[in-house]
Amino acid sequence: MIKWGVVGAGGIAYRRTIPEGILRAKNSKLVAVQDLNSKIAKKIGSEFDVRVYETTTELFADKNIDVIYIATPVYLHQKQCIEAANQNKHVFCEKILALNEKECGEIIEACNNNSVKLGVGYMMRFHPIHTAIKKTIQENTLGKIIMARAQLSCWYPKIESAWRQHKNMGGGGSLADMGSHCMDLLEFIFDSKVVEVFCRTGNILHDYEVEDTSIVTCRFENNAFAVIDNCFNIPDNSSQNFLEIYGSSGSILCKKTIGQDSGGTAELFIEQHRKEYNSAQKRKSKKSFSITGDSSVNIYKSEIEYFSNCIEGNVEPEISGELGLHQVKIIEACYKSSRTKKVVPVR
Repeated sequence: MIKWGVVGAGGIAYRRTIPEGILRAKNSKLVAVQDLNSKIAKKIGSEFDVRVYETTTELFADKNIDVIYIATPVYLHQKQCIEAANQNKHVFCEKILALNEKECGEIIEACNNNSVKLGVGYMMRFHPIHTAIKKTIQENTLGKIIMARAQLSCWYPKIESAWRQHKNMGGGGSLADMGSHCMDLLEFIFDSKVVEVFCRTGNILHDYEVEDTSIVTCRFENNAFAVIDNCFNIPDNSSQNFLEIYGSSGSILCKKTIGQDSGGTAELFIEQHRKEYNSAQKRKSKKSFSITGDSSVNIYKSEIEYFSNCIEGNVEPEISGELGLHQVKIIEACYKSSRTKKVVPVR
């Protein structure tokens, strides 16, 4: 049983990762929590009947803890990941891994030097529909992959205390916060890396210092294209969080599989006859079937069990520090593209 401690126990940790992930995972146990807000920490500790620490130093020193889950604002990740690794704790960090490439490299180096595992919280890879879509593509059901669209948007008005609305705290706005998930998900589904981007960002509605709107066009190693749109200014129920994938033999259209939930719907469309040109474009198509996954799968439970399995089996996680670094490189390339209004390669 892998024993977990949590830094930044409020927010996503309290809403999702602790109750749906750590507490429900078969191979994991919540041992202790810490939060900058001591009242919130005490409330969570009491609710889940675990130890509460005033400081991260005390939490990291607990010899009964195997892994630290870091769910704090991005600007704290580098310091906290390194401190945890130096106390010989495995580290599971929410995305984005750090504010920039340099900080990511320092985190990776600390974990390597201390021989501890490093994972990053891209939980949408574990969605049962997304794993089913990946299998469908691997089976060549869609033929040659041509393009995709991934959308993740929400309503996020100006809040003075919101760290995501300050670039030096969150690394960026809707692009860094939500676009990173979309790009990682498409790389996972395509089994292909983003190699270049063209990006535009702006503040269409909210006047905080990070962008409330972003749109990115990507090219992948397999030469497929994608459009990724992320907004902090669209009402929650008005954003369907679409995932669309188009190939030479058909398409997959999803609603609400992108996000924090483990539900949503997906349909696969296959073209019956596609070799000859049809000038009327009235060719009959066959809607093959709805793509479903195991409805019992929870994305937070799955990511926690996966990382605990990596620790128990002493194997490197696929969702690694290097992958976290790669996503930060993509984000930095996107912001450079937005500034220069040019296509930028991802190094």
